[in-house]
Amino acid sequence: MNGGANTGTGHYGKAAPTGPLERVLLVWDAPNMDMSLGSLLGARPTSAYRPRFDAVGRWLLDLAGVEAEAEACVFTNVAPGSIETIRPWVEALRNVGFAVFAKPKTSEDSDVDDDMLAHIDLRTGEGRLRHVVVASGDGRAFKDPLEKLVEGGTDVTVIGFREYAGFALSSEVISFLDLEDMDGVFREPLPRVSLDTLPDEGAWLPPFRSLRSLLERR
Repeated sequence: MNGGANTGTGHYGKAAPTGPLERVLLVWDAPNMDMSLGSLLGARPTSAYRPRFDAVGRWLLDLAGVEAEAEACVFTNVAPGSIETIRPWVEALRNVGFAVFAKPKTSEDSDVDDDMLAHIDLRTGEGRLRHVVVASGDGRAFKDPLEKLVEGGTDVTVIGFREYAGFALSSEVISFLDLEDMDGVFREPLPRVSLDTLPDEGAWLPPFRSLRSLLERR
């Protein structure tokens, strides 16, 4: 009796799965997401309002399930002189299980959109991409490519902030999930009162900056 042999069968004699698993891919547009969050808050986010990538990772694993491989990637620019500032964040992402694509910010037009699309194309070409999740509100870069993916049979979800994801909300084929609707992503509720979300009793919209800043801009 050969107890160590791999018979290639699972429980009750059924054939065990063979070959590579399907893939669920997350690509996170860090420059765009940071800009959207800053605009939403009207200021640089504090730690309470920064997304927790461990929670995003758990959400992605739930989406993939046991029958698919989950891959999470963050794409970011590195501005001159910012290496020591950004290094702890990059290392924290890698410790959580995210891959990081970092690109020098050599000009105002130096972004990571093309790099994100190239990675999606790479995974699509492998023939086992089941679901793509894009964290970005940049419809100009992503709307048409993502809708073509859906036409080819790949599920597509955009995650982000509803205030800046009009291209996904208006699409008939792209799914959208607000980042704040993911469990545990933010430590505190985001202060999201806007003209689009006014309660019946009205609400204050605080200034984005101090009135005294007018004196500094002369």
